[in-house]
Amino acid sequence: MLPALNKEDLVHDGTSQVVSVEIHGQRYPVRSGLDVAYVNELATYVDEKMQAASDQTPAVDTLKVAVLAALNIADEFFQHRNSDRSESSAINKRTTEIERVIDQALAQFH
Repeated sequence: MLPALNKEDLVHDGTSQVVSVEIHGQRYPVRSGLDVAYVNELATYVDEKMQAASDQTPAVDTLKVAVLAALNIADEFFQHRNSDRSESSAINKRTTEIERVIDQALAQFH
């Protein structure tokens, strides 16, 4: 599991540079204005997903492994996004209920 990222990891400083990363045994030059450590962290994550997909399938074609890894990453993203939506919905419902209780309490004093 990768460590949690800070907002500073995502900052685009306006300058781009080439970062050399290794994914699934291949070196790739990545031009980015993002923090170098963050780009390396992303590459490590993709590499881990590629390795996991490779371990789970007899496919030796790198493109097939990459597609499987991409599907796994997309699944993680969708699950996380849906979880965030559910949490947000629950918070909104709770906030509405708290507002209603406060309004009732204030009405008693007027």
